[in-house]
Amino acid sequence: MSDMFAWMYSDVVKDHFMNPRNVFSPDENFSYDAEGITGSVKCGDQMQFMLKIKDDVIEDVRWRTYGCASAIASTSMLSDVVKGMEIKEAYSIKPNDIAQKLGGLPDNKIHCSVLGDKALRAAVDDYLVKTGREGLFRNEGTKVICTCLNITDRDIEEAVKAGARDWEGLQERTKIGTVCGGCKKEGEELLHEYVHIFA
Repeated sequence: MSDMFAWMYSDVVKDHFMNPRNVFSPDENFSYDAEGITGSVKCGDQMQFMLKIKDDVIEDVRWRTYGCASAIASTSMLSDVVKGMEIKEAYSIKPNDIAQKLGGLPDNKIHCSVLGDKALRAAVDDYLVKTGREGLFRNEGTKVICTCLNITDRDIEEAVKAGARDWEGLQERTKIGTVCGGCKKEGEELLHEYVHIFA
């Protein structure tokens, strides 16, 4: 076979793509306590995560997505990893954690693994709202991007959800990069990633 058609993913990715775990099927009547949806069908990536939770422990998971091989494989892996995990620990999982368990993803596909953890966090947030603890884990697993103003990756995500689409729009909503400017490169990379997912 021509190298042009060679599989560019690890065997683990291939397995989770070809045999995804915990995929939602309407026929099974899966009952869940919380759900989270993220992404946009317009850009071709959307993710729904459904959680069955007891005593703050994830007992079972279902998900569905419109997405590429990387999105499917990373969400399949994520759904296996979080079973039996406390919601606080699950809330802090990062895309790179899942990419490592998959044996890596191509650089241009790392953003696909972000969908799963965003949908998972949205589902946990939904559960916290339903149990009267809204915002409990708001700062769990965040990374400070702008040290001058303590602006996190979560702040950038929320700004994009609120309408920021370029650096100026992000600065208007967060004031990021208005002191020393050293965070601009990393901030712009995150901005573009989140615009792809949420815009």
